[in-house]
Amino acid sequence: MAKRSERLLALMQSLRRRRRPVSGQVLADEMGVSLRSLYRDIETLKGMGAAIDGEAGLGFQLKADYWLPPLMFNEAEIEALVLGLRLIVYGPDAEMSVAARDATSKIAAVLPGERRGEMESIGLFAMPHQKAPGDTRLADLRRAIREECQVEIAYAAPEGERTQRVIYPLALGYYEGRQILLAWCTLRNDYRNFRIDRMTGIEVLEARLPEPRRTLFHRWKRNSSLPDLT
Repeated sequence: MAKRSERLLALMQSLRRRRRPVSGQVLADEMGVSLRSLYRDIETLKGMGAAIDGEAGLGFQLKADYWLPPLMFNEAEIEALVLGLRLIVYGPDAEMSVAARDATSKIAAVLPGERRGEMESIGLFAMPHQKAPGDTRLADLRRAIREECQVEIAYAAPEGERTQRVIYPLALGYYEGRQILLAWCTLRNDYRNFRIDRMTGIEVLEARLPEPRRTLFHRWKRNSSLPDLT
């Protein structure tokens, strides 16, 4: 059973990688099984909720919005999910911490009993980060990124210079243990990385970004390594 479970996982991964229908024979060759076994595996996945379009002779394709059955998480993937969620639960963003706890509960609820036990006993932990009461900077910036809004910030540079500037927020992340925001800075007319702990004020503006956030982000990504923090 375990061997077939691994094959079903590999089949889902193979379908996920493709954007166009793929023939059953190609999939069968990849999985190292007969065409009949491949069709049987496809029907098994469909019965578990995977949204697979197609049929014999026409090819198969996985819909983008398919439901992911519990079987599709192997041990390493569960460990990765748990560690990532624990990092958020114990991270500095209070709103995301609540969301991560809820997501953890939902994932645990759909896992088979033995996998649920494994999830609860995984020996990967994150150290709690002190959350400042009433600090909404991360939540505000996430909303601005999601809604593609411009943001005005009061910022204290390392040398002590204090500036008021309008930025186009593109992505939040961590660099060398610090929370940073990647953004286009209208004051410097260039991309900049801003440390969240140096933002002394944030106001999400009604003005939208002049271009889609994805466009601005990919333009930065094409020709830049992470520069020094502003």
